[in-house]
Amino acid sequence: MHDQLASLYPAHLATLREHADHALAFGGFDHFVIAAGTPLRKFLDDQDYPFKVNPHFKHWLPLTDAPGSWIAYTPGSKPKLIFLQPRDYWHVVPQAPDGYWVEHFDVVIVRSAADAVAQLPAGNCAVIAADGDGVEANNPSTVLDYLHWHRSYKTPYELALMREASHIGARAHRAAEAAFRAGRSEFGIHLTYLAAARQTDAELPYSSIVGLNEHGAVLHYTNFDRIPPVHSRSFLIDAGASAAGYASDITRTYATPQAAEFQALIDSVDAAQQGFVAKVRAGQSYPELHIHAHHVLAGVLREHGFIRMSAESAVESGVSSAFFPHGLGHPIGLQVHDVGGFQQSERGGSIARPAGHPYLRMTRVLEPGMVVTIEPGLYFIDMLLAELREKPVSADIDWAKVDAFRQYGGIRIEDDVVCTDGTPENLTRDAFAPT
Repeated sequence: MHDQLASLYPAHLATLREHADHALAFGGFDHFVIAAGTPLRKFLDDQDYPFKVNPHFKHWLPLTDAPGSWIAYTPGSKPKLIFLQPRDYWHVVPQAPDGYWVEHFDVVIVRSAADAVAQLPAGNCAVIAADGDGVEANNPSTVLDYLHWHRSYKTPYELALMREASHIGARAHRAAEAAFRAGRSEFGIHLTYLAAARQTDAELPYSSIVGLNEHGAVLHYTNFDRIPPVHSRSFLIDAGASAAGYASDITRTYATPQAAEFQALIDSVDAAQQGFVAKVRAGQSYPELHIHAHHVLAGVLREHGFIRMSAESAVESGVSSAFFPHGLGHPIGLQVHDVGGFQQSERGGSIARPAGHPYLRMTRVLEPGMVVTIEPGLYFIDMLLAELREKPVSADIDWAKVDAFRQYGGIRIEDDVVCTDGTPENLTRDAFAPT
């Protein structure tokens, strides 16, 4: 892996420098300054929240734990890393940078935040930073819009790291499934996942969702019951992993052998999901793929006897949205919900979501190099079902069948998929495949 990254990194950095040159020219700036960031202090406390690096910083180099450090870049010059290695005996001090990327930077090691700021270029700078990073940030929209647009297209270096994140996540998902089948609690399954991923909660790209039985109906369930249910019937896990700051985002749903009817529904959603993945191709409108998913999932609801109306009627009347209330997916990369999903062009602008679909996180047309999640679901959510009961279309729903499935919570199946010039690359399924 190291040799592969070493061979791919120079071209990645050259791409970033080219993008920075154009972005600075658009904005009328002479220098580009990026803060790694600093930990956020807890309110009325002397402790910090876990550190999360600025995504623009980790785009340039694989450093995710260098608080107080900076990157400074001037077009035509070698980028400079100002690396903060403080005098500190309370905490682990970051080790001096090394690895395949170091030779591409002028590295300056400093001992204090003030020393780091003193190393930054003077003059007309585009400063990408947060409040509290020690320098007044301007975060110019002309620069950020350009960079966010081009972050949508992953370099081969980035794809290599995303494949690694997917392999780590798949390994941990297999361990979590085994823990579920062994009857462990949500908390126990979560601990098993962390151990298999060899990552802490703070190192994961997002808080894991580990829901047994009815808890699978809570889209962002993060409670982690400590005691296992008397009978584990179903299991939904939405959990990812990180590789040098790049994310994987994987969801799987399982049933016990006794829940054959729920397993049959999982199988139908899985088949539908793989059909949507196959459509991740250049020129495909992502909103149109989302609407297509609603029609297919409405057909699954009809096939399994939950509704008696046609798939078209289920979508038009909003019935499908009661069972599938979120978007089909989102861009992924340096951030789980990556930037640029609504952007009109490299100059900014926004493409509106289709009416009636407020939670869709991407409205662009797919192009080679983009990576998106495909995560259809079917859920039995009490609040949404109660609202559906009050509508005229309620007569076309088999409520006894719906009520029988509440005990399973819901289904979500999610893969990370690369749009290419041809057949899409499914990072997740490839990672799960036997080696």
